[in-house]
Amino acid sequence: MLSSGDDMMLMLNSEPRMIANFDTLIYMERLNRISFALLNTSHPGNIGAAARAMKVMGMSDLRLMTPTDYPSAEATARASGADDVLYHATVVDDVDQAIADSTLVMGTSARTRGMDIPVIGMREAAELLMKHTVNGRASLLFGKERYGMTNEEMQRCHYLVNFPANPEYSSLNLASAVQLAAYELRMQCLLTQDSVPIEEEGVPFATMDKMDSFYQHLFGVLERVEFMKGENSKSLEEKFRMMFNRLRIERHEMDILRGMLSAINKQLSKDWLNKFFN
Repeated sequence: MLSSGDDMMLMLNSEPRMIANFDTLIYMERLNRISFALLNTSHPGNIGAAARAMKVMGMSDLRLMTPTDYPSAEATARASGADDVLYHATVVDDVDQAIADSTLVMGTSARTRGMDIPVIGMREAAELLMKHTVNGRASLLFGKERYGMTNEEMQRCHYLVNFPANPEYSSLNLASAVQLAAYELRMQCLLTQDSVPIEEEGVPFATMDKMDSFYQHLFGVLERVEFMKGENSKSLEEKFRMMFNRLRIERHEMDILRGMLSAINKQLSKDWLNKFFN
């Protein structure tokens, strides 16, 4: 008699032969241009199960933001052979560090909380992510088990992703969500491996690290001209982040924006000096 685990292995091993032959270096590299970031995970077992889910689907870039209990014997036990994914997981202090090298960020969430962020299904998300990995890196974020992603974390996302679950009972375990996402990404990669050449030219978007530096520069200038001050500052920061996320700034456009802000800062300093000495 087969256990539930044996049933799952049998199902995976009975995939068509093209899937068994899929693991060529070039397409494995594309899958690993997508990082899975678990944010504030409280249960170490979910971390281990997520690592296992990723490895089964050929993915390995796991990032952990302030996990409650890690490293952990329970995480290792639940990884069930995916110890290498656990061992190489990157632990970071905040969401900006988790997504710094990405040029496309998506967050899994059943709720938008009134934010103006596009919401798509996981299958569409997988298609967009795999197209993006031809030339760029991407991140998929998973919020804390009890309440999901925070508003601040959502503001870093270009898209929010949901799963078409039963509306009467839509609560999905964290590790299960990771498994579903990894499966959809692998299947999308299989479907497109013959139609999307790896050398295809892509749009050179600014990384999230560059975007964060730009925001600090922008907010600093706006504070100097007293456009952002007092109680409205936080709300304006959120709106600017979501606005520029929708625009998807390219690297050369970022250079223009940073140059503009530097010129404004320079002129402000000149005006201050002229006022001070005259």
